Amino acid sequence: MNNNQDFDAIIIGGGACGLMCAVQAGFLGKKVLIIEKNEKVGAKILISGGGRCNYANLYATDANFISGNPHFCKSAFSQFSVEDTVSFFETYGIIGEEKTLGQLFPESNNAKDIVRIFEDLCREMGQEIICGAEVKYVAKDDNGTFSVSYKQDLKTKTAVSAKVVITTGGLPIPKMGATDFGLKVARQFGLNIIQTAPALVPLTITGKDAEWYTRLSGNSIYCRVSNHRISFEENILFTHWGLSGPAILQISSYWRPGEHIRIDLLPDSNINDLVQAARQTNGRKTFLSLLSETFTRKFADALAKFLPVEKNLASLTKEDIAAAEKLIHFFDVKPAGDKGYDRAEVMRGGVDTAELSSRTLEAKKVPGLYFGGECVDVTGWLGGYNFQWAWSSGYIMAQHL
Repeated sequence: MNNNQDFDAIIIGGGACGLMCAVQAGFLGKKVLIIEKNEKVGAKILISGGGRCNYANLYATDANFISGNPHFCKSAFSQFSVEDTVSFFETYGIIGEEKTLGQLFPESNNAKDIVRIFEDLCREMGQEIICGAEVKYVAKDDNGTFSVSYKQDLKTKTAVSAKVVITTGGLPIPKMGATDFGLKVARQFGLNIIQTAPALVPLTITGKDAEWYTRLSGNSIYCRVSNHRISFEENILFTHWGLSGPAILQISSYWRPGEHIRIDLLPDSNINDLVQAARQTNGRKTFLSLLSETFTRKFADALAKFLPVEKNLASLTKEDIAAAEKLIHFFDVKPAGDKGYDRAEVMRGGVDTAELSSRTLEAKKVPGLYFGGECVDVTGWLGGYNFQWAWSSGYIMAQHL
Protein backbone atom coordinates (compact mmCIF):
# COMPACT_ATOMS: atom_id res chain seq x y z
CA MET A 1 0.00 0.00 0.00
CA ASN A 2 1.12 3.52 -0.77
CA ASN A 3 -1.16 5.80 1.23
CA ASN A 4 0.77 9.06 0.94
CA GLN A 5 -0.55 12.17 -0.80
CA ASP A 6 2.74 13.41 -2.14
CA PHE A 7 1.36 13.62 -5.67
CA ASP A 8 -0.52 16.63 -7.00
CA ALA A 9 -2.13 14.21 -9.44
CA ILE A 10 -2.13 10.61 -10.57
CA ILE A 11 -2.09 10.20 -14.35
CA ILE A 12 -3.47 6.88 -15.56
CA GLY A 13 -2.01 6.19 -19.00
CA GLY A 14 1.49 6.97 -20.22
CA GLY A 15 0.73 7.77 -23.84
CA ALA A 16 1.09 11.07 -25.68
CA CYS A 17 -1.50 12.96 -23.63
CA GLY A 18 -0.41 11.60 -20.27
CA LEU A 19 3.26 12.26 -20.93
CA MET A 20 2.63 15.84 -22.05
CA CYS A 21 0.48 16.40 -18.97
CA ALA A 22 3.23 15.09 -16.69
CA VAL A 23 5.92 17.23 -18.30
CA GLN A 24 3.84 20.41 -18.31
CA ALA A 25 2.87 19.80 -14.69
CA GLY A 26 6.55 19.43 -13.89
CA PHE A 27 7.30 22.79 -15.48
CA LEU A 28 4.82 24.28 -12.98
CA GLY A 29 6.50 22.54 -10.04
CA LYS A 30 3.79 19.91 -9.61
CA LYS A 31 4.57 16.33 -8.70
CA VAL A 32 2.68 13.58 -10.54
CA LEU A 33 2.61 9.81 -10.76
CA ILE A 34 2.09 8.11 -14.13
CA ILE A 35 0.69 4.58 -14.01
CA GLU A 36 1.13 2.76 -17.34
CA LYS A 37 -0.19 -0.70 -18.20
CA ASN A 38 2.52 -1.48 -20.78
CA GLU A 39 6.13 -2.21 -19.93
CA LYS A 40 7.17 1.13 -21.44
CA VAL A 41 5.50 4.50 -21.89
CA GLY A 42 4.62 5.87 -25.32
CA ALA A 43 3.72 2.55 -26.93
CA LYS A 44 1.38 4.05 -29.51
CA ILE A 45 3.79 6.90 -30.24
CA LEU A 46 6.45 4.34 -31.10
CA ILE A 47 4.34 2.62 -33.76
CA SER A 48 2.72 5.71 -35.24
CA GLY A 49 3.63 6.60 -38.80
CA GLY A 50 5.34 3.26 -39.27
CA GLY A 51 7.71 4.04 -36.41
CA ARG A 52 8.44 7.54 -37.70
CA CYS A 53 5.74 9.40 -35.72
CA ASN A 54 3.71 12.05 -37.51
CA TYR A 55 3.67 14.15 -34.34
CA ALA A 56 1.83 17.24 -35.63
CA ASN A 57 0.09 18.84 -38.57
CA LEU A 58 0.85 22.42 -39.53
CA TYR A 59 -2.71 23.05 -40.64
CA ALA A 60 -4.60 21.57 -37.69
CA THR A 61 -7.69 23.51 -36.62
CA ASP A 62 -10.91 22.58 -34.86
CA ALA A 63 -12.42 21.93 -38.33
CA ASN A 64 -10.30 18.78 -38.59
CA PHE A 65 -12.01 17.07 -35.68
CA ILE A 66 -15.24 15.13 -35.17
CA SER A 67 -17.12 15.67 -31.92
CA GLY A 68 -20.63 15.98 -30.61
CA ASN A 69 -19.59 19.57 -29.90
CA PRO A 70 -17.48 20.72 -32.87
CA HIS A 71 -16.35 23.81 -30.95
CA PHE A 72 -15.17 21.96 -27.85
CA CYS A 73 -11.50 21.63 -28.82
CA LYS A 74 -11.11 25.33 -29.69
CA SER A 75 -10.23 26.20 -26.11
CA ALA A 76 -7.49 23.59 -25.93
CA PHE A 77 -5.97 24.69 -29.23
CA SER A 78 -6.06 28.34 -28.19
CA GLN A 79 -4.11 27.45 -25.04
CA PHE A 80 -1.61 25.13 -26.74
CA SER A 81 -1.49 25.64 -30.49
CA VAL A 82 0.26 23.92 -33.38
CA GLU A 83 2.95 26.60 -33.09
CA ASP A 84 3.38 25.72 -29.42
CA THR A 85 3.74 22.05 -30.33
CA VAL A 86 6.41 22.78 -32.94
CA SER A 87 8.24 25.09 -30.53
CA PHE A 88 8.11 22.55 -27.69
CA PHE A 89 9.71 19.81 -29.76
CA GLU A 90 12.25 22.14 -31.37
CA THR A 91 13.35 23.22 -27.88
CA TYR A 92 14.30 19.62 -27.19
CA GLY A 93 16.00 18.93 -30.50
CA ILE A 94 13.17 17.64 -32.71
CA ILE A 95 13.17 19.49 -36.01
CA GLY A 96 10.07 18.75 -38.02
CA GLU A 97 10.19 17.74 -41.65
CA GLU A 98 6.98 18.53 -43.52
CA LYS A 99 5.56 15.77 -45.66
CA THR A 100 2.21 15.57 -47.47
CA LEU A 101 -0.56 17.98 -46.44
CA GLY A 102 1.26 19.59 -43.52
CA GLN A 103 2.28 16.38 -41.78
CA LEU A 104 5.33 16.84 -39.55
CA PHE A 105 7.79 14.03 -38.87
CA PRO A 106 11.09 14.19 -36.96
CA GLU A 107 14.02 14.67 -39.31
CA SER A 108 15.45 11.51 -37.78
CA ASN A 109 12.29 9.61 -38.83
CA ASN A 110 12.47 7.89 -35.46
CA ALA A 111 9.52 7.90 -33.05
CA LYS A 112 11.87 6.88 -30.23
CA ASP A 113 13.25 10.42 -30.25
CA ILE A 114 9.80 11.76 -29.35
CA VAL A 115 9.34 9.36 -26.44
CA ARG A 116 12.89 9.98 -25.23
CA ILE A 117 12.13 13.68 -24.72
CA PHE A 118 9.32 12.90 -22.31
CA GLU A 119 11.26 10.18 -20.50
CA ASP A 120 14.22 12.50 -20.01
CA LEU A 121 12.11 15.44 -18.84
CA CYS A 122 10.12 13.31 -16.42
CA ARG A 123 13.34 11.93 -14.99
CA GLU A 124 14.90 15.39 -14.64
CA MET A 125 11.84 16.80 -12.90
CA GLY A 126 11.35 13.82 -10.61
CA GLN A 127 8.02 12.74 -12.03
CA GLU A 128 7.36 9.14 -11.04
CA ILE A 129 6.49 6.56 -13.70
CA ILE A 130 5.29 3.06 -12.87
CA CYS A 131 5.07 0.68 -15.86
CA GLY A 132 3.64 -2.82 -16.12
CA ALA A 133 0.89 -1.78 -13.72
CA GLU A 134 -2.79 -2.34 -14.39
CA VAL A 135 -5.21 -0.06 -12.60
CA LYS A 136 -8.10 -2.01 -11.09
CA TYR A 137 -10.28 0.77 -9.77
CA VAL A 138 -10.53 4.46 -9.00
CA ALA A 139 -12.50 5.57 -5.95
CA LYS A 140 -13.23 8.92 -4.30
CA ASP A 141 -13.92 9.34 -0.60
CA ASP A 142 -16.07 11.87 1.22
CA ASN A 143 -13.06 14.14 1.70
CA GLY A 144 -12.52 14.43 -2.04
CA THR A 145 -9.45 12.18 -2.11
CA PHE A 146 -9.03 9.68 -4.91
CA SER A 147 -7.65 6.18 -4.35
CA VAL A 148 -6.16 4.41 -7.34
CA SER A 149 -5.66 0.68 -6.89
CA TYR A 150 -3.31 -1.05 -9.31
CA LYS A 151 -1.66 -4.42 -9.69
CA GLN A 152 2.07 -4.72 -10.40
CA ASP A 153 4.24 -7.80 -10.10
CA LEU A 154 1.30 -9.75 -8.67
CA LYS A 155 1.01 -7.21 -5.84
CA THR A 156 -1.92 -4.86 -5.33
CA LYS A 157 -0.95 -1.32 -4.41
CA THR A 158 -2.82 1.92 -3.86
CA ALA A 159 -1.85 5.50 -4.59
CA VAL A 160 -3.88 8.49 -3.41
CA SER A 161 -4.21 12.05 -4.62
CA ALA A 162 -6.68 14.92 -4.75
CA LYS A 163 -6.68 14.75 -8.54
CA VAL A 164 -6.75 11.98 -11.16
CA VAL A 165 -6.14 12.34 -14.89
CA ILE A 166 -7.46 9.66 -17.24
CA THR A 167 -5.41 9.43 -20.46
CA THR A 168 -5.79 5.74 -21.23
CA GLY A 169 -6.62 6.18 -24.92
CA GLY A 170 -9.29 4.32 -26.84
CA LEU A 171 -10.03 0.82 -28.03
CA PRO A 172 -7.84 0.52 -31.18
CA ILE A 173 -4.96 -1.97 -31.25
CA PRO A 174 -5.96 -4.27 -28.35
CA LYS A 175 -2.70 -6.22 -28.71
CA MET A 176 -0.94 -3.11 -27.39
CA GLY A 177 -3.05 -3.10 -24.26
CA ALA A 178 -5.89 -0.86 -25.42
CA THR A 179 -8.97 -1.18 -23.22
CA ASP A 180 -12.16 0.67 -22.36
CA PHE A 181 -10.83 1.55 -18.92
CA GLY A 182 -11.31 5.30 -19.37
CA LEU A 183 -14.91 4.79 -20.43
CA LYS A 184 -15.56 2.51 -17.45
CA VAL A 185 -14.27 5.12 -15.04
CA ALA A 186 -16.43 7.77 -16.69
CA ARG A 187 -19.52 5.56 -16.37
CA GLN A 188 -18.62 4.73 -12.78
CA PHE A 189 -18.80 8.41 -11.92
CA GLY A 190 -22.03 8.94 -13.84
CA LEU A 191 -20.64 10.60 -16.96
CA ASN A 192 -22.33 10.11 -20.33
CA ILE A 193 -20.50 8.26 -23.11
CA ILE A 194 -20.97 9.02 -26.80
CA GLN A 195 -21.24 5.74 -28.72
CA THR A 196 -17.81 4.54 -29.77
CA ALA A 197 -16.68 3.00 -33.07
CA PRO A 198 -13.43 2.38 -34.98
CA ALA A 199 -12.24 5.42 -36.94
CA LEU A 200 -9.50 5.94 -39.52
CA VAL A 201 -10.07 2.31 -40.43
CA PRO A 202 -10.09 0.27 -43.69
CA LEU A 203 -13.49 -0.62 -45.11
CA THR A 204 -14.56 -4.11 -46.16
CA ILE A 205 -16.40 -5.30 -49.26
CA THR A 206 -18.32 -8.57 -49.35
CA GLY A 207 -20.80 -10.23 -51.69
CA LYS A 208 -20.69 -10.42 -55.47
CA ASP A 209 -18.16 -7.58 -55.87
CA ALA A 210 -15.63 -8.89 -53.36
CA GLU A 211 -13.62 -10.87 -55.92
CA TRP A 212 -13.26 -7.79 -58.15
CA TYR A 213 -11.64 -5.84 -55.31
CA THR A 214 -9.45 -8.77 -54.34
CA ARG A 215 -8.01 -9.02 -57.85
CA LEU A 216 -7.00 -5.36 -57.64
CA SER A 217 -5.23 -5.80 -54.31
CA GLY A 218 -2.15 -3.57 -54.15
CA ASN A 219 -3.35 -1.00 -56.68
CA SER A 220 -3.28 2.58 -55.42
CA ILE A 221 -5.15 5.42 -57.15
CA TYR A 222 -5.46 9.12 -56.40
CA CYS A 223 -9.18 9.84 -55.95
CA ARG A 224 -11.81 12.06 -54.44
CA VAL A 225 -13.85 10.11 -51.91
CA SER A 226 -17.05 11.63 -50.55
CA ASN A 227 -20.38 11.16 -48.85
CA HIS A 228 -23.09 13.61 -47.88
CA ARG A 229 -20.98 14.83 -44.96
CA ILE A 230 -17.51 15.49 -46.40
CA SER A 231 -15.00 14.89 -49.20
CA PHE A 232 -11.30 13.95 -49.24
CA GLU A 233 -8.75 13.86 -52.07
CA GLU A 234 -5.92 11.39 -51.47
CA ASN A 235 -4.95 7.90 -52.53
CA ILE A 236 -7.15 4.85 -52.09
CA LEU A 237 -5.68 1.37 -51.89
CA PHE A 238 -7.44 -1.77 -53.09
CA THR A 239 -6.95 -4.72 -50.75
CA HIS A 240 -7.99 -8.33 -50.64
CA TRP A 241 -10.77 -7.39 -48.19
CA GLY A 242 -11.88 -4.10 -49.78
CA LEU A 243 -10.49 -0.56 -49.57
CA SER A 244 -7.85 1.24 -47.56
CA GLY A 245 -5.42 4.10 -48.15
CA PRO A 246 -5.48 7.67 -46.77
CA ALA A 247 -8.71 8.80 -48.47
CA ILE A 248 -10.62 5.73 -47.26
CA LEU A 249 -9.27 6.03 -43.72
CA GLN A 250 -10.37 9.66 -43.68
CA ILE A 251 -13.89 9.02 -44.94
CA SER A 252 -14.30 6.04 -42.60
CA SER A 253 -14.58 8.41 -39.63
CA TYR A 254 -17.65 9.96 -41.29
CA TRP A 255 -19.13 6.71 -42.61
CA ARG A 256 -21.91 4.78 -40.88
CA PRO A 257 -22.92 1.15 -41.54
CA GLY A 258 -25.40 0.83 -44.40
CA GLU A 259 -24.29 4.04 -46.11
CA HIS A 260 -22.74 4.42 -49.55
CA ILE A 261 -19.61 6.36 -50.44
CA ARG A 262 -18.80 7.86 -53.83
CA ILE A 263 -15.39 7.78 -55.46
CA ASP A 264 -14.22 10.03 -58.28
CA LEU A 265 -11.47 7.90 -59.77
CA LEU A 266 -10.24 10.79 -61.92
CA PRO A 267 -10.73 13.96 -59.86
CA ASP A 268 -8.45 16.24 -61.86
CA SER A 269 -9.72 15.35 -65.35
CA ASN A 270 -12.90 14.45 -67.17
CA ILE A 271 -13.03 11.13 -68.99
CA ASN A 272 -15.22 12.60 -71.74
CA ASP A 273 -12.64 15.34 -72.43
CA LEU A 274 -9.85 12.75 -72.52
CA VAL A 275 -11.77 10.58 -75.00
CA GLN A 276 -12.57 13.52 -77.28
CA ALA A 277 -8.97 14.77 -77.25
CA ALA A 278 -7.56 11.30 -77.94
CA ARG A 279 -10.03 10.80 -80.79
CA GLN A 280 -8.58 13.79 -82.58
CA THR A 281 -5.14 12.22 -82.48
CA ASN A 282 -5.91 8.56 -83.08
CA GLY A 283 -9.51 7.38 -83.25
CA ARG A 284 -8.37 3.80 -83.79
CA LYS A 285 -6.80 3.63 -80.35
CA THR A 286 -8.75 1.31 -78.10
CA PHE A 287 -10.51 2.59 -75.04
CA LEU A 288 -8.39 0.15 -73.03
CA SER A 289 -5.21 1.84 -74.27
CA LEU A 290 -6.47 5.24 -73.16
CA LEU A 291 -7.51 3.91 -69.77
CA SER A 292 -4.10 2.23 -69.38
CA GLU A 293 -2.43 5.61 -69.88
CA THR A 294 -4.70 7.10 -67.21
CA PHE A 295 -4.69 4.29 -64.64
CA THR A 296 -2.51 1.24 -64.03
CA ARG A 297 -2.93 -1.46 -66.68
CA LYS A 298 -4.30 -3.82 -64.06
CA PHE A 299 -7.00 -1.35 -63.09
CA ALA A 300 -7.80 -0.56 -66.73
CA ASP A 301 -8.23 -4.28 -67.39
CA ALA A 302 -10.53 -4.54 -64.36
CA LEU A 303 -12.80 -1.85 -65.79
CA ALA A 304 -13.61 -4.28 -68.63
CA LYS A 305 -16.23 -5.73 -66.30
CA PHE A 306 -18.21 -2.50 -66.61
CA LEU A 307 -17.07 -0.72 -69.80
CA PRO A 308 -16.60 -1.60 -73.52
CA VAL A 309 -12.84 -1.27 -73.28
CA GLU A 310 -12.25 -3.34 -76.45
CA LYS A 311 -13.86 -0.66 -78.66
CA ASN A 312 -11.72 1.91 -80.41
CA LEU A 313 -12.29 5.53 -79.41
CA ALA A 314 -14.02 6.46 -82.67
CA SER A 315 -16.61 3.72 -82.10
CA LEU A 316 -17.62 4.78 -78.60
CA THR A 317 -21.24 5.93 -78.49
CA LYS A 318 -22.67 8.70 -76.34
CA GLU A 319 -24.12 5.99 -74.14
CA ASP A 320 -20.69 4.36 -73.79
CA ILE A 321 -19.09 7.64 -72.74
CA ALA A 322 -21.96 8.45 -70.37
CA ALA A 323 -21.49 5.03 -68.76
CA ALA A 324 -17.75 5.70 -68.44
CA GLU A 325 -18.37 9.09 -66.84
CA LYS A 326 -20.79 7.60 -64.33
CA LEU A 327 -18.44 4.77 -63.42
CA ILE A 328 -15.21 6.76 -63.26
CA HIS A 329 -16.49 9.96 -61.65
CA PHE A 330 -19.34 8.52 -59.57
CA PHE A 331 -18.05 5.09 -58.58
CA ASP A 332 -20.52 3.90 -55.97
CA VAL A 333 -19.42 1.72 -53.06
CA LYS A 334 -21.49 0.30 -50.22
CA PRO A 335 -19.00 -1.09 -47.69
CA ALA A 336 -20.07 -4.13 -45.71
CA GLY A 337 -18.25 -2.92 -42.63
CA ASP A 338 -14.81 -2.00 -41.35
CA LYS A 339 -11.74 -3.89 -40.15
CA GLY A 340 -12.46 -3.12 -36.52
CA TYR A 341 -10.29 -1.92 -33.68
CA ASP A 342 -7.41 -4.19 -34.66
CA ARG A 343 -6.82 -2.06 -37.75
CA ALA A 344 -8.24 1.29 -36.65
CA GLU A 345 -5.93 4.22 -36.00
CA VAL A 346 -8.24 5.81 -33.42
CA MET A 347 -11.62 5.54 -31.74
CA ARG A 348 -14.60 7.73 -32.54
CA GLY A 349 -16.85 8.78 -29.65
CA GLY A 350 -15.93 8.55 -25.98
CA VAL A 351 -16.53 10.66 -22.89
CA ASP A 352 -19.21 13.21 -23.75
CA THR A 353 -17.67 16.68 -24.04
CA ALA A 354 -20.79 18.09 -22.36
CA GLU A 355 -19.54 16.41 -19.17
CA LEU A 356 -16.20 18.27 -19.24
CA SER A 357 -15.02 21.84 -18.94
CA SER A 358 -13.56 22.83 -22.31
CA ARG A 359 -11.09 25.10 -20.50
CA THR A 360 -9.69 22.51 -18.08
CA LEU A 361 -11.09 19.07 -19.13
CA GLU A 362 -12.22 18.53 -15.54
CA ALA A 363 -15.43 16.58 -15.12
CA LYS A 364 -18.17 19.00 -14.14
CA LYS A 365 -19.84 16.47 -11.83
CA VAL A 366 -16.61 15.14 -10.28
CA PRO A 367 -14.14 17.81 -9.12
CA GLY A 368 -10.56 16.64 -9.45
CA LEU A 369 -11.25 14.08 -12.20
CA TYR A 370 -9.92 14.90 -15.68
CA PHE A 371 -10.18 13.19 -19.07
CA GLY A 372 -7.91 13.89 -22.03
CA GLY A 373 -6.73 12.48 -25.34
CA GLU A 374 -8.48 9.73 -27.28
CA CYS A 375 -10.93 8.64 -24.58
CA VAL A 376 -12.77 11.96 -25.04
CA ASP A 377 -15.28 12.46 -27.87
CA VAL A 378 -12.78 14.39 -30.02
CA THR A 379 -11.49 12.51 -33.07
CA GLY A 380 -9.04 14.00 -35.55
CA TRP A 381 -8.27 13.38 -39.18
CA LEU A 382 -5.40 11.23 -40.37
CA GLY A 383 -2.07 13.05 -40.50
CA GLY A 384 -0.93 14.19 -37.05
CA TYR A 385 -4.19 15.78 -35.93
CA ASN A 386 -4.87 13.34 -33.09
CA PHE A 387 -1.42 13.96 -31.68
CA GLN A 388 -2.18 17.67 -31.59
CA TRP A 389 -5.29 16.97 -29.53
CA ALA A 390 -3.20 14.77 -27.22
CA TRP A 391 -0.54 17.46 -26.70
CA SER A 392 -3.08 20.27 -26.27
CA SER A 393 -5.37 18.38 -23.90
CA GLY A 394 -2.39 17.19 -21.85
CA TYR A 395 -1.15 20.76 -21.56
CA ILE A 396 -4.41 22.32 -20.39
CA MET A 397 -5.04 19.64 -17.77
CA ALA A 398 -1.57 20.25 -16.34
CA GLN A 399 -2.35 23.94 -15.86
CA HIS A 400 -5.20 23.11 -13.48
CA LEU A 401 -3.85 20.26 -11.36
